[in-house]
Amino acid sequence: MSRSETPEPSRVQGRRNNTGVQLLDNEGAISDQLEVCLKHIFGKYCYPPAPTPLASDKRVLLVPPEGAFLTKEGLDSWARDTNGAPFSEETKEELIEFLDVTDAGELTFKGFLQIYQLQTENDEEETWRDLSNHGFDRMLRLVATRTEEVADGTSNDLQSSVNAMDTGA
Repeated sequence: MSRSETPEPSRVQGRRNNTGVQLLDNEGAISDQLEVCLKHIFGKYCYPPAPTPLASDKRVLLVPPEGAFLTKEGLDSWARDTNGAPFSEETKEELIEFLDVTDAGELTFKGFLQIYQLQTENDEEETWRDLSNHGFDRMLRLVATRTEEVADGTSNDLQSSVNAMDTGA
């Protein structure tokens, strides 16, 4: 491939970091790897709550139940843990207007993905900061969070989680 055929860095914004991990796939959609991480993050705040893995099993990521959503309290907690403060009322109104929500105006997982789809397209580093705030490293492995303790030297194996999803395990 000649130099003229290689994309400029700005053209691959939101697609890849230097580790080869993709946040968005080639069509610009949330990658499978990122979706697994986002399920875990959403699962920490959703209602009904995600089933909690056994305390001894640090390798299992949370998976929100079908039909789960973020209550207003869950949305505030997620925003606080992610950005240091809850969203303004104006921002919450915009979320309800433009994203997938329940009939009662609570953010669904689909709406949560929409937030990260738009954010990653526009500012991949902001998504990496959010992931880091929730304990994920640049290989999308859960290594530690402010609200969860992971024993030293252990991390979640994202690929195992993705493989388990693919095989239905």
